[in-house]
Amino acid sequence: MQKIHFIGIGGIGISALARFLKEKGYEISGSDLKESKITKELEKEGVNIAIPHHQDNVLNKDLVIYSAAIKEENPEFKYAKELGIKCLSRKEALPLILQDKRVFAVAGAHGKSTTSSILASLINDSSVIIGAILKEFGSNMIYKESEDLIFEADESDSSFLNSNPYLAIVTNAEAEHLDHYGNELSKLHNAYTQFLDIAKIRVINAEDDFLDDYKNEATRFYPSKDIKNCIMKVENFKPFTSFELKDLGKFSVFGMGYHLAIDASLAILAALNFIDVETIKTRLKNYQGIKKRFDILHADESLALIDDYGHHPTEIKATLKAAKEYAKLGGYTKITAIFEPHRYTRLLANLQDFVHAFDGVDELVILPVYAAGEEKVEIDLKKYFPKALFVEDIKREGKFLVSDKGRVFDKGLIIGFGAGDISNKLRKFNG
Repeated sequence: MQKIHFIGIGGIGISALARFLKEKGYEISGSDLKESKITKELEKEGVNIAIPHHQDNVLNKDLVIYSAAIKEENPEFKYAKELGIKCLSRKEALPLILQDKRVFAVAGAHGKSTTSSILASLINDSSVIIGAILKEFGSNMIYKESEDLIFEADESDSSFLNSNPYLAIVTNAEAEHLDHYGNELSKLHNAYTQFLDIAKIRVINAEDDFLDDYKNEATRFYPSKDIKNCIMKVENFKPFTSFELKDLGKFSVFGMGYHLAIDASLAILAALNFIDVETIKTRLKNYQGIKKRFDILHADESLALIDDYGHHPTEIKATLKAAKEYAKLGGYTKITAIFEPHRYTRLLANLQDFVHAFDGVDELVILPVYAAGEEKVEIDLKKYFPKALFVEDIKREGKFLVSDKGRVFDKGLIIGFGAGDISNKLRKFNG
């Protein structure tokens, strides 16, 4: 049995690959800098986990796969190279992992996790590898004895070009992760074009300016004219969005927001290539959302506490629009947003847009920047957000939140935004 070691196994995307290869029969081990919820879960699943990194962890391994966060000076990476063990980045490992599969790949700056997870509910006999936890299955990986595999394809390091898509969905091509493309938008767009060109079947959001110009054959979806009667409702504090799509009738999906109707529509239009519309409507009822995407942690008459992964102004705006609708339907008169900026580069590149993204909230609370390994940059955020409350930390106590300054947040709709540590803070998880 081949032994594969993952450096940086605690990442949401790479842990899904490790789980998938374990199911395929490989002996899997992994390491990370510190223990986390993911590493603990992997240990329970029978993966040999080592904390922290140490060169001996790669002894007797046949292959090493490392996450994008791993640098050349990492002791395990260096020692594996010295020992002559084959080392592949996550990006380089994809062809090996996906080689015998018919891949349904979902890419885009925003909405790809949600679109992938809805597609997983619709084409329910396929394996799934995504960068989020599917609530329906409690995992970021589902393994099925099937040639079909739904894959959340990542444009941030151009690894989506290694995913060999049979079906390609692109939700939008907004500029994100431009540093990987030499800060040239044309290079990012060329990568999206290549990704689509590889596929046999293509589904695109043609209201994106770049995707609208795509030359090859594709199912083109225009949200403003193809979605009608988009209605949100709350039942027992659970959110639902219903809408009519083209001439296919009415659909209802768990979650809230017009952006959710867009993601669901893309998944539906892709699934129609393989299953009929009535089956789609039935299976859509199984979808229960994904962790950290408008994830309602607590809701009663006086307080709703929501966790959201949104860390780009476009995502935050769309989710806040849904939050305002949820507040109106749930009778919450105050909206508090708690923002943990993610990466200095993203914050600086979109500063003015972040300022406007929080328009309409009653209170904005800002945590320190989650650097994600970047060098600290001095930014006077108080100048840009003069009305915000700046805190060093926030923690969950019972159903309430308390800041390091002793301020209690216990009323109305409270929603946290960020891709860093904020989710743990909102969930009372320490580790």
